[in-house]
Amino acid sequence: MAKILREGASYTQRDIIEILSEFSAFKDRVVKKFKELAKELEGKPNEHDLWVNLYLISSDYSEEIAGKKHKQQEQLQKIS
Repeated sequence: MAKILREGASYTQRDIIEILSEFSAFKDRVVKKFKELAKELEGKPNEHDLWVNLYLISSDYSEEIAGKKHKQQEQLQKIS
């Protein structure tokens, strides 16, 4: 999520909707990826591939969020 939810912070309805939509999109990608993984691992006794792919999904997501934060910072610097 691009914004960290903090205790005591106030957010507009737009901020909340943005956060929820980002999470929903991420959840949908993870569900789709796990369905693909389940098909690949069907009948295989080895869980190694599952854990490797789970790591790749999480690292892709963290890179995506880092890229969004970087873009936001650049936009803020241009505005200043």
